[in-house]
Amino acid sequence: MIELDALCAELTCGDDARAEKAALLLPKLGFAAQQALQVLINAPDVDVRWWSICALAGFENIDEILSNLLAALDDESAEVRQAAAMALCHHPDPQAVPLLIHALSDADLMTAKLASNALISIGAVATPALLEVLSSGTHSARLEAVRALAEIKDPLAIPGLMKALETDSALMKYWAGLGLDNLGVGMLYFKPQ
Repeated sequence: MIELDALCAELTCGDDARAEKAALLLPKLGFAAQQALQVLINAPDVDVRWWSICALAGFENIDEILSNLLAALDDESAEVRQAAAMALCHHPDPQAVPLLIHALSDADLMTAKLASNALISIGAVATPALLEVLSSGTHSARLEAVRALAEIKDPLAIPGLMKALETDSALMKYWAGLGLDNLGVGMLYFKPQ
């Protein structure tokens, strides 16, 4: 228990190098460390919450940490939301899809991009929700959705990607075209005269 207390003290000391070492070691202590981190992710200090999420990301059993990562996607701090989305990139789980879809509209563009990356990691199970965002989301959320669809390479996305080619956004057209190319559709999507 002394080692756990010492590592938690290091994690919360305010020195990034020491906190990083502690974050890497805490998962090796198992369930006791996980419980300690679940307390720390509610700390008033943003850095403590951030480092706690980073340490939780080091645990291998997603079932034990998923609820904490999902809750952190709604943290008031953009940095903590980013850490949670990054952790979900390393621990993709279909249960995270609804909250990651919501995070595509985050005011913090890095959080939205990391949420999109996590959805890419989850894969084709996220396609229906991403297509919904593509048809009715904000412009920035739609850009992240089309990027994710391009990378997931699910054939169910072809009609949505083709529709995205009709927008005025050069970025939207780029990702839609890349997605169609990734799916092997390539230039077959133009209508002959």
